[in-house]
Amino acid sequence: MTLTLMVISSYTSQKQSLIDNTLSLNYASAVQMSQTLDSLFYSMQESLKYAATYFPDMDNSNTKELNSTLDLVRNSSNFFNSVSLVNKEGVIRSTSPYSQASVGHHVSSNAAKEAVKLRASYISEAYQTPRTKRRIVFVSEPIFDSAGEYQGTIGGNIFLQENNILSLSFGSQLKTSNGSYFFIVDKKGTLLFHPNTNRIGENVSKNEVVQKLLANKNGKEQYKNLAGVDSLAGYYKVPSTDWGVVIVSPTQTVYDQLNHHIRMLLLYTSVPFLILTLIVVRVARKLASPFAMLADLVNQVDKGQVDLPVIKPHWNREADLLTRAVVGALANFRKQTNQLVYDARTDVLTGMNNRRTFEEVIQEWIQDEAPFSIIVLDIDRFKSINDTFGHHAGDEVLKHIANIIQLSVRPEDVCARFGGEEFVVLLRNSESNVAFEIAERIRITVEESILPIDRSVTISAGIAEYPKHSTTSTELFHLADNALYQAKEEGRNRTVTIQSVIK
Repeated sequence: MTLTLMVISSYTSQKQSLIDNTLSLNYASAVQMSQTLDSLFYSMQESLKYAATYFPDMDNSNTKELNSTLDLVRNSSNFFNSVSLVNKEGVIRSTSPYSQASVGHHVSSNAAKEAVKLRASYISEAYQTPRTKRRIVFVSEPIFDSAGEYQGTIGGNIFLQENNILSLSFGSQLKTSNGSYFFIVDKKGTLLFHPNTNRIGENVSKNEVVQKLLANKNGKEQYKNLAGVDSLAGYYKVPSTDWGVVIVSPTQTVYDQLNHHIRMLLLYTSVPFLILTLIVVRVARKLASPFAMLADLVNQVDKGQVDLPVIKPHWNREADLLTRAVVGALANFRKQTNQLVYDARTDVLTGMNNRRTFEEVIQEWIQDEAPFSIIVLDIDRFKSINDTFGHHAGDEVLKHIANIIQLSVRPEDVCARFGGEEFVVLLRNSESNVAFEIAERIRITVEESILPIDRSVTISAGIAEYPKHSTTSTELFHLADNALYQAKEEGRNRTVTIQSVIK
């Protein structure tokens, strides 16, 4: 019975643990791959921007020189399968590798036409060329001469179904020995990258995970793919291209690991268990009870369900020593975790909330649809304080003003140092006129207070109100920041509300 319970318990706990760990690992890998892709495309664009400086006057350059320089550009980075140079009329001036059939003709693809028309940085959607039937992603940068006149574009093609920078960067991760693999889709749900290159170009927007990506969601979940295979997936969007990365592990691999685990468990425990059961069954109950209690304690503490108990002496010396060691380790771990949480949410210099905490709170209030006002405050001419009295004195001024701000608001309000000499205050259930009074009180208190430097210091403030002025955190902060800039432009040491900015 004990062996049966042990096997069932091990199977159940290991199953969920393996599923959770696989999901977390796949999500973390998807995030990392998304960031890598984002950095890769950033590097591509930077490479093209730099290369654009080589062709300020392409129409007056000879073809041989253009071809040579373009070959050098393509071979120096290896980002693109081919690179093309197009003038402002849309005529191809050179290609690398050189294509005599293309040079001198107008570009035919919609992506290239859009790049010439746009005259700015451009990353196309994946498309199929009408002549070669290749799946391509096109990246381009504009070319300007020394006078700033637009001359054309330099663009690079990535052939999705051939060896390219993506397969070079991620090819080793396409499929692992345990059956895990990844694929990339564009914003329409079309496969751009897949272990099976024949599937590139296939639309998989009906896939549950892909639908989440198309709805601009990131996450991890267990689902059935289009072939009906139960799978564990982590998925994340690529910011620069709006693509989605999906890391998939068949759920069957988890069951295979579990079955192997159970077989090994039975193999190594069944024979000694049968022999020892007859001898130690009575003693085992007493010996096992403190360890079972300890295991339960560790499990509950890990889930944050209980506080650590006061340690009492136990007759079993080994159990007593182990309990003290584990409880001590858990207490130290909790202390360090609490400190890390505090450090992650607090500005070290002023002791106020930091920018991360501010962004979490404003998002939470907006999700709760709770009305509030935001005050953005900035110390006037703070650079001159650092230049005149030194950075240590500047730090003391920051701490002094931070203390004034915190003492000027209610406990339910949130104060944060946004960065440098800029502070923000979130006033819950407060309209902008109330926020104006509070901001003025802070401003006057700062102006009249005795500071740790031999000069007066003033602040300027800008105010916006949710949802009156905006329903998004980014725009709301931007409006309050605009009001702050108006306060600066009007002479500093004043408070401006958003009504003063909007016409």
